[in-house]
Amino acid sequence: MGNFTMRRISKLTRVAVGVASLALAATACGGTSSDNGGSGGGDKGDKGLAIAYDIGGKGDQSFNDAAFAGLEKAKKEFGYQTDDVEPTEGETDADKEQRLASLARQGYNPVIGVGFAYGPAMEAVAKKYPDTTFGIVDSVVEGKNVASLVFAEEQASYLAGVAAAKATKTNTVGFVGGVDIPLIHKFEAGYKQGVQDTSGGKVKVVSQYLTQTAEEGGFSSPDKGKAAAEGQIEKKADVVYQAAGLSGQGVIEAAAKAKVWAIGVDSDQYKQGALASYKNYILTSALKDVGGAVYALAKSVHDGKPLTGTQTFDLKVNGVGLSESNPEFAKIAGLKAAVDKAKAGIVDGSIKVKTE
Repeated sequence: MGNFTMRRISKLTRVAVGVASLALAATACGGTSSDNGGSGGGDKGDKGLAIAYDIGGKGDQSFNDAAFAGLEKAKKEFGYQTDDVEPTEGETDADKEQRLASLARQGYNPVIGVGFAYGPAMEAVAKKYPDTTFGIVDSVVEGKNVASLVFAEEQASYLAGVAAAKATKTNTVGFVGGVDIPLIHKFEAGYKQGVQDTSGGKVKVVSQYLTQTAEEGGFSSPDKGKAAAEGQIEKKADVVYQAAGLSGQGVIEAAAKAKVWAIGVDSDQYKQGALASYKNYILTSALKDVGGAVYALAKSVHDGKPLTGTQTFDLKVNGVGLSESNPEFAKIAGLKAAVDKAKAGIVDGSIKVKTE
């Protein structure tokens, strides 16, 4: 879902949108014959990581952009040719299969599907290209040559809930989920638990999902996000956390307009250029290091020891976290101390975070 709604370590996510679009223009050409010594298709040796985006595509300031940051890091470090491919509106699993197969056929390795929607397509394609390592973000796909890159989103969301409970003055906070699915339920469950544990039940959480299915645009409709956040702000919510991909930009806009706090997701949204005019109202972001996971898989293939199976990125390995870039984060009484304490509890196992 393009947004997947949520995650990453800030160093990897400082990719300015301008740079991203320039790079897109460059990679869209797919490399000319001069790139590969005029060999006609290039040897397998000069092609590395390729990523296929999900709904929302590049420029979401969140989930997909974090994956792109991981691709950029691998490209810089390994000096090979990469590719990143956008989805098409209303596409089918067959379209996704074709996209993944085309990248594998061209010699890219690894080939990563960004978002759980690539599950069925990857299962089919991975069998046909046993020498290529495939990766999928946010889903588990069985296969000898598949790495399933999954995250403990509920842990980062719990920390977001702790922060929200400390920051609210109205004792009402909001949650906007892009699509009503188990992946996003993890965000809501962790957030609610963090709010509850921190406030002793005094703070109310108002929740709303934008759509029932991704096809209806829950991860790609800033206008829907904006309307949902405005409704929650009318109900006195003064902190709104969104796990909604591109739609989350509308939530952030509504919060800034009403001068209440927004909590970002996946990338450190306080640092995203396209959101700069709202950044004073982005209290923090629940990070999900999609970029780090993408890079880790590329490095493993490059080193000749490809990762496979389920790879879980949690708080213990800094695979998820909470950003502290906004100076206001440190100024709210007791907020940082409460977050640090919760983080330690989750890491040592004394706090068990629910996923549903």
